Amino acid sequence: MKTIAPRFRHLLLLLLAVTGALLAGAAPVSAHAALTGSDPKQGAVVEQAPTRVSLTFSEEVAMSDGSVRVLDPAGKRVDTGKTTDLGGTTYGVPLHSGLPDGTFTVAYQVVSADSHPVSGAFTFSIGAPSKTTAALPDQTAGGGVVGGLYGVARYLSYAGFVLTVGGAAFVLACWPRGAGVRPVQRVVVGGWITLTGATLAMLLMRGSYTGSGAVGDIFDLTLLGQVLQTKSGAALVSRLLLLAAAALFIAVLFGAYEKRTDPKEKKDLTFGLAIGGAVVAAGLAATWAMAEHASTGIQAGLAMPVDVLHLLSVAAWLGGLTTLLVALYRAPSIEATAVRRFSRVAFCAVSTLAATGLYQSWRQVGSWSALTGTRYGQLLLLKIGLVAVMVGVAWISRKWTGRLSEELAAEATATTVIEEPTRSEEAVTVPTGGASKGSSSGDAGGDAGSGSGADTGSRSGADTGSGSGVDDKRSAQLARQRAALATARDKRVRDADPGRSGLRRSVLTEACVAVVLLVVTTVLTSTEPGRTEEEAKAVTAAASQRSGPLSLKLPFDTGGQDGKGTLLLDMDPGRTGSNDMHVYVERPNGKAFDVPEVKVSFTLAAKKIGPLPVVPDHIATGHWSASGVQIPVAGDWKIAVTVRTSDIDQVTVNKNAKIG
Repeated sequence: MKTIAPRFRHLLLLLLAVTGALLAGAAPVSAHAALTGSDPKQGAVVEQAPTRVSLTFSEEVAMSDGSVRVLDPAGKRVDTGKTTDLGGTTYGVPLHSGLPDGTFTVAYQVVSADSHPVSGAFTFSIGAPSKTTAALPDQTAGGGVVGGLYGVARYLSYAGFVLTVGGAAFVLACWPRGAGVRPVQRVVVGGWITLTGATLAMLLMRGSYTGSGAVGDIFDLTLLGQVLQTKSGAALVSRLLLLAAAALFIAVLFGAYEKRTDPKEKKDLTFGLAIGGAVVAAGLAATWAMAEHASTGIQAGLAMPVDVLHLLSVAAWLGGLTTLLVALYRAPSIEATAVRRFSRVAFCAVSTLAATGLYQSWRQVGSWSALTGTRYGQLLLLKIGLVAVMVGVAWISRKWTGRLSEELAAEATATTVIEEPTRSEEAVTVPTGGASKGSSSGDAGGDAGSGSGADTGSRSGADTGSGSGVDDKRSAQLARQRAALATARDKRVRDADPGRSGLRRSVLTEACVAVVLLVVTTVLTSTEPGRTEEEAKAVTAAASQRSGPLSLKLPFDTGGQDGKGTLLLDMDPGRTGSNDMHVYVERPNGKAFDVPEVKVSFTLAAKKIGPLPVVPDHIATGHWSASGVQIPVAGDWKIAVTVRTSDIDQVTVNKNAKIG
C-alpha cells in the first residue's frame, strides 16, 4: 500500500519555498504615507536662510522630537529638534539663526497613521549649492534585519490567531469529541503559543523597527517605554492581556469541558464557552483593526468592525480547515457529522469573507486603475484568485464528505463490535499482578518437585518474588505491543478507505493553498493601499505643476454708509507650504480705504480641512499683511475675507481659487 507521507513532505517543502519567496518580497515594508511637499521645496535655492523647515505628507503621521533633522553642509544639526504640528498634514521644525550658505540636508523618519514607518531625505540650498558631508542611514525605516524579523513575526501572529480561534471554534461548533483528541489540542495550544510569542517579539522590536533598525535596540527599555505610549504599543499590550484570557478558555475547553459527561452540564458549558470565546476572539481581532489599515482612511468607524468580522471569518475557515486536516491524519476517527458541520461553517465564513472583502477592496483600492496599476491591487487580485481556488477545492471536499458519511457510520459500528471482544481477550490474556504471582508460584512448585524439601521451600519463595517482577514487565510490554498493533491496524483501515483518502487529499490541498493565502494577506497588510498610493501620486503630480502667485479681486458692500469697496488679495508664491499674503482695501474711486478690521480664512472642503483663520497685521493705510501663511495641501480652496467698515457693519466675501 502506498503511503502519503512522502507526498506530504514534498508539498510541505514547496509551501515553505513559496512562503519564503513571498516573505522575502515583503521586506522592506512599503510606506503608507508619502511626502507631498516641503518648504523650502526639494532642490530649491533660497536667497535668505529660512526660520524653519516644514514637511507636508499625504496623510497624518506620528512625529516626535527628533523625527526631522536638518544638517548643514558640514553634517552638523542646525534644527532645534522640537517638531510642531502646523495644521492638516503639515509639520515643521525651527532652525537656528545665522545659517551659512550652502546645501542643507533634511532627513525625516515618522510613523504613518496605520503604524508603518516612513523615512526619506531631500536637500535645499541657501545662496548657492555646495558640497555636503551629511551622513544619512543606509537603510530605510522598516528594513534590514529587524524589518525582516518583524515581518516574520507579523506572519506568525496571523497564523497563531487563525489556529487558536479556528481550532477552538471547530471543536465547539463541529466536533465536541475533539476536545479530548491530543493532536487537536496541540493545534490550538500551538497556535496560542505562536501568537503569544510573536506578539511579545513585535512589542520588543517595535521601537527599533520604527527607529534605528539596529538589532541592539530591540532590548532598549527606553524605546520600549516610548512604544507603550503609541497606538501600536497599546494594541500589542491589549493583545497580550486578551491572550491571558484565551489561555483560561483553552484550559477549560480541554479540561473541564472534555471531562463533562452529563448532557445538560455539557450543553450549558458549551454555551458559556461559546459566548466567552467569541468575546475574546473579537477582542483579539480588534487589536489588528485598531492599529492598521482599518483605523485610518475613509469610513474608519465602519471599517474597523468590518475588519474584525473579516478576521474572524478567516480564522473560522482556515483554522477549522487545519484542525480538520490534523484530525483526518492523526485522530483515530472523526464522525461524518463533524465534517458536514464544518462544511456549513466554512460556507458561512466564505460568504462573510466575500461581503467584507468586497467592502475592504473598494475602500483600499478605490478605482479600477489602482486595482491593476498598484502593488496592493495586484496582490489583491492574487488573493482573490487563491480564494477562488480554495472554494473550488472545497467543493470537491464537499463531494467526498457526502461519500464518506455512510462509510464512517459503518466503520464506527464495526469498531464498537470489534473493540469489546478485544478488551475481554486482553483481560484474559494480559496477566494482572495477582495472576502473575499465581502463575509464577505454579512454575516454582513444578521446579521444586525435582529438588529436596528444604530447597523446595526456599527456591519456591524466591522464584515467586522474582517471577512477579518479570511478568509485570512482560505484561506492560505486551500491552504496549498490542496498542501499537491496534494503532497500526486502525491506520491501515483508515488509509484503505477511498472516501477518507479522497477527503484527506482535497483538504490537504486546501490547507496548502491556505498557507500561501495567509502569506499574501500578511504582505497586503504591510503594503500601501492602492487608493492612498494613487492619491499620493496625484498630489505629487499636482505639486510638480504648481501655480504661480495668486491674485484675487473681491468687491464688497457692508450695507452701511461708506460701506462699498474692493478687496485685492495677493499670495506669493501661491503654493503649498508657507506663503506671504497681502490684502489691499480700496474705495470705489481706487483710493486706499482704511477699514477697522480685515480677517481671512482658507477651507478645503474636499479634504475636510479648515477653516484655517489668518488675521493679517495692519501695515499702512488700506494695507494688511501676513507672512508664513500655511497651505497644507494642493486643491481648490475657498478663500473667505471678512471686512468691517464700522462697529456694526461688516460682510464676508468668498471666492474659490486653486492653490498648489
